[in-house]
Amino acid sequence: MKSSVLTRYRVMAYVTGVLLIALTLCVIAEYVFDIDGASKATGIVGFAHGWLYVVYLVFAFDLCNKAKWPIGRMAWVLLAGTVPTAAFFVERRVTRELGPKVVPAAEDAQPVKV
Repeated sequence: MKSSVLTRYRVMAYVTGVLLIALTLCVIAEYVFDIDGASKATGIVGFAHGWLYVVYLVFAFDLCNKAKWPIGRMAWVLLAGTVPTAAFFVERRVTRELGPKVVPAAEDAQPVKV
């Protein structure tokens, strides 16, 4: 597997995780503390998280497909972006497992003499 597949998954896992935590805080501010302007923030962060979660799903599916993981493990990785902080733990575990299986990038590889 190329290192770019793992890298883009990791980036989107962090982005999705941070936005989900921000969305959770916005919802708490809006409904629990009734803070002015929290409704607008909830809408903006929710919109950003929703669209970027779709990008996360594409990258996570690509990663799981290339790792040839079964459906159960794939679902576990795909749903990590819906539970606050879960994306961080799942990303760490996926990176630890797939890190040794990553092929160096083309610029790091030595040319093959024929």
